Amino acid sequence: MQVLIIEDELLSAEDLADTLRQLSTDISIVGILHSVKEAIQYLQSPPEIDLIFSDIQLGDGLSFEIFREVHLTQPVVFCTAFDAYAIEAFKNNGIDYILKPFDNAAVANALAKYRQWKQYFSLVSVDYSALMEKLITRKPEYTAVLVYQKDKIMPVSLPDIALFYIEHETRLFTFDKRSHVVTYTLDQLEKMCGDTFFRVNRQYLVNRKAVEGAVQYSPRKFVVDLTLHFPETIVVSKTRTSTFLAWLTQQ
Repeated sequence: MQVLIIEDELLSAEDLADTLRQLSTDISIVGILHSVKEAIQYLQSPPEIDLIFSDIQLGDGLSFEIFREVHLTQPVVFCTAFDAYAIEAFKNNGIDYILKPFDNAAVANALAKYRQWKQYFSLVSVDYSALMEKLITRKPEYTAVLVYQKDKIMPVSLPDIALFYIEHETRLFTFDKRSHVVTYTLDQLEKMCGDTFFRVNRQYLVNRKAVEGAVQYSPRKFVVDLTLHFPETIVVSKTRTSTFLAWLTQQ
């Protein structure tokens, strides 16, 4: 079996390659690619490939961009640290996945699925554009959140909120620079707010209107450039960089 690995983290790629070889003696790793650009160039005239294992988040974008540019019939097993709503999107599109950090059992299950269904994969057409859209586009469930001010409970409209953050407790910060305590967790707020807001790391959930852009200060590290003054520097989590950059393209 000829397997291609697309993974920008060298240790993860080597670990996956070793795991695949241990699980099956008939597996040959035909290549390890590290970026969207490299993969697109390589797959223009690829060698014989039976199965692809691909990380979703690469240093220069989401791997879905590869499969939108290059037409392939080979099945892809995505390696992902995405949350449940993303995994549901994979299921809906008939794509297998393994969660990172992966274990031998997960990789073995993916191989077993490939062997069981390989004669049908060439007949399945996957819409990667739709899958990518599902990952970064969700409708908000609410139009406002409740805040407590002395003995009053007041709604604050989502468009008026620049960001949510954790500072001992969960708070919101408005465009007119007011701060309020909210009773929701960031996990709850992320689901409530839809794709208008993005969870850049464990501590911050930012409004698209509050983001001017991003400043890169290392190969996979970005600082959020806000449209308003906020006293703290907000760094995008490494595991969310590619998705954050894709989110920035959504108007």
